Amino acid sequence: METESEPYVRLASLRQLHQVMADMNTARSLADTLQTVADGAVSALGYEMAAVNLVRQDGDLVVAAFSGNSAAEALITGRAGSRESWDRRLAMGERWGDLVFIPHTEGWVLDDDDVPQWYTDGPEPRFEDEWHPSDRLFAPMYTPGVQGATCGELLGVISVDRPRNGRRPGAWGREALQMYAFQAAIAISNARLRANMQRALVRLEREQQALRASEESFRQAFEYAPSGMAIAEMGGDQHGRILRTNDALCRLLGRPASAMRRYSFADLVHPEDVGTLLRTSAEGGRAELRLGRRDGTYVWVSLRNSVVADAADGPRFLLTHVEDIEERKRRELQLAHRASHDSLTGLPNSAELRSRLSARLCQRPAHADALESLDAAYGHPAFDTPAGHGFDFAPGAEGFDAYDHHVHTVAPEDGRDDGTKGLAVLFCDLDGFKSINDRFGHNAGDAVLIEVARRLSNGVRDGDTVARLGGDEFVILADGLGRADAQDLAVRLRNEIIQPIRAEGRAVRVGASFGIGWAHCGMTADEVLKSADERMYVEKRSRPKQHRRAG
Repeated sequence: METESEPYVRLASLRQLHQVMADMNTARSLADTLQTVADGAVSALGYEMAAVNLVRQDGDLVVAAFSGNSAAEALITGRAGSRESWDRRLAMGERWGDLVFIPHTEGWVLDDDDVPQWYTDGPEPRFEDEWHPSDRLFAPMYTPGVQGATCGELLGVISVDRPRNGRRPGAWGREALQMYAFQAAIAISNARLRANMQRALVRLEREQQALRASEESFRQAFEYAPSGMAIAEMGGDQHGRILRTNDALCRLLGRPASAMRRYSFADLVHPEDVGTLLRTSAEGGRAELRLGRRDGTYVWVSLRNSVVADAADGPRFLLTHVEDIEERKRRELQLAHRASHDSLTGLPNSAELRSRLSARLCQRPAHADALESLDAAYGHPAFDTPAGHGFDFAPGAEGFDAYDHHVHTVAPEDGRDDGTKGLAVLFCDLDGFKSINDRFGHNAGDAVLIEVARRLSNGVRDGDTVARLGGDEFVILADGLGRADAQDLAVRLRNEIIQPIRAEGRAVRVGASFGIGWAHCGMTADEVLKSADERMYVEKRSRPKQHRRAG
């Protein structure tokens, strides 16, 4: 471009400068933009060489583009200079607006710094404004919208050398270079923005692809999982409402997916397990409970909830994994039943009998005996235990119940039927059973025991307990009976037992002796059983031998 030493500026030069600026803003990439800036300084501004030094993320400046001399380009392109050295250069020399001109008389101090540079030979200037080979001219580029070397963020520096007319640029040349640096900063910033946007778009597309792949993987894992899966709402009025189920859960419950969406898990859970469900669905967790099938039956499942957020501030959902544990629960119940029931007759065993009996009885306080000794001193009983009533402590004050909120088990008075209902304990011992074992073998004896157990179970009420204590001894717990009721029950059961029993292809008979004891609070289970056992032996001895044995 012609300088102001000419009487006019060629129109072609202005057009060329305009075209270069247009090319800068339409370059396809950041690298193309940088090279266009360097080439434009040579082709449109009239310098023989130009370099674009770009600020890196670490603050140093790297030679990102070079134009005008292939040897110099190969020497310094890609090399970096420290920010400290560049700041020293930009603080030196003469200020031409935003430009920095360092004449050869000052520039010698920069020869040994770490900024990449080239050296040109040439004669000493013959006149005042002639360009010296060691003169340096820099055009700093600042972020768009900010001008002035004292403010704004430095984006890079355009270095130019050897104007073609051999003279230092005048007012027009300086203004043109300054304007060019400003437009170059805009073009480079836009190119960076486009590059960042392209990278962001590529990253977004990759993330979306990964998300689609993840969603498809989740869909397949959800739909084709071998165990039940469901997604339910969390929170709000529709908390727990089922939104989506897989085939495995629909098959497990015998309900189609369309029908499942009409329910919440609270609608399907067994009434006794609702509390368990609410605890595990509040914030996720695991529980074992029963879910209702379409046919009205229930299946045991392991239900595990995980809280899933739909978005950063969006609704949350419960991802529910449902595993069929019916078989395991059945085995557990079988094991528990075996531990608490007699393997031959299926009746509760001795341990289960004592457990059920103990659950009805509260124990006598350890200091009850001491309170009895206070009767005379206070002139009234310190406690009262009529036929097994609980202790009412009242030493000179209003009495209080030593067993808070416990409903005491009581027993009728000895010798008379006063209408009191209690927990009767009938101790049954078979008569003549040993002779059956001896004569016909243990298989016959087992058959007799099984049949006696069946007849006893059929002869009592629902809720009564028939247990096998061991050998040929059985115990019946019957609550809410008076003395006459208990005696009638013993007679009916004895009459059932003495009927002929088929064992090993023959009819045999056994008799039965019953002892009736009464359980009341303050007694232990063993004490209750011992009392009934003793009464049974009294009853057995009181009957003629021929009436006690069976043929």
